[in-house]
Amino acid sequence: MSRIFDALQRSGTEQSGVEYPDLISVVTEVFEREKNSAPQALAPVATETESPSFESSISEERLTDGSVSQPSEFPSLNISVGPMSRLVFLSAPDSLPAEKFRFLGVRLRQFQQSKSLKRVLITSTIPQEGKSLVSANLAGVLALRKQRVLLIEGDLRRPTLAQQFGLGRLAGLGEWLQGDGRKLTNLYRLDGPDLWLMPAGDPPANPLELMQSGKLSRLMEQLSSMFDWILVDSPPLLPLADTTVWARLTEGTLLVAREGKTERAMLQRGLELVKKSELLGVVMNGTNANHDNYYQSYSPRPK
Repeated sequence: MSRIFDALQRSGTEQSGVEYPDLISVVTEVFEREKNSAPQALAPVATETESPSFESSISEERLTDGSVSQPSEFPSLNISVGPMSRLVFLSAPDSLPAEKFRFLGVRLRQFQQSKSLKRVLITSTIPQEGKSLVSANLAGVLALRKQRVLLIEGDLRRPTLAQQFGLGRLAGLGEWLQGDGRKLTNLYRLDGPDLWLMPAGDPPANPLELMQSGKLSRLMEQLSSMFDWILVDSPPLLPLADTTVWARLTEGTLLVAREGKTERAMLQRGLELVKKSELLGVVMNGTNANHDNYYQSYSPRPK
């Protein structure tokens, strides 16, 4: 972990005198499972004390028309995830990669104890850094705490989340934004992980225009009364403006970087684009697992 702390420290302190002291304390590594090999030796999460647990406190909040929100009324879907899926909270729940995501979920719940935090934006600086993978796994581990979790596929241009869950074409956010906005539709409950998904749907011709129409803001307010967590998998920060719209509608941002993919200058630029007060931390995805040999797996050893 020290090399990542050092890299982030440099990225934070070398940009025009702007420092990110909180960033260093919440950085998290996420290891990817190899699809065709046995689990590799991975390093444990670097924590000084055992992370506390927080029980869910689901309240029955009411919508503007006075009705009690009922997300369970939306249609349910069966997902198709194979044993080599990188949705490790489902395919390998006892693995260290899954434990890393659970730790990240604990850190978010810790933040929630001290600040208003329900709507979280998950983004990256450039494409192919793994933000959708992080979004899906994080939503899954939060849902395991018996909390109401909604995952929004906020990338209307190049969506991938529905595909990761093995789902076919579904009407989603794009279709809802192009409708009259009177009825809340295109939400789906995923059987198994017990979380809700609003997919992107078919990519519209004018995504940024749709997002700035005012409907999206009203939608997020309505959804906030129904769920404990709303995670938005947004487009990357560069070179699109879509993420700035999502940033105005969320309360905190996780920035995903990928070892071997994200150049320091790009990470530095990404940090500059995220409002300091809303930056929850950086997730380092796809890190090299060649650390000291601590654990092969978090699953119990057979007796």
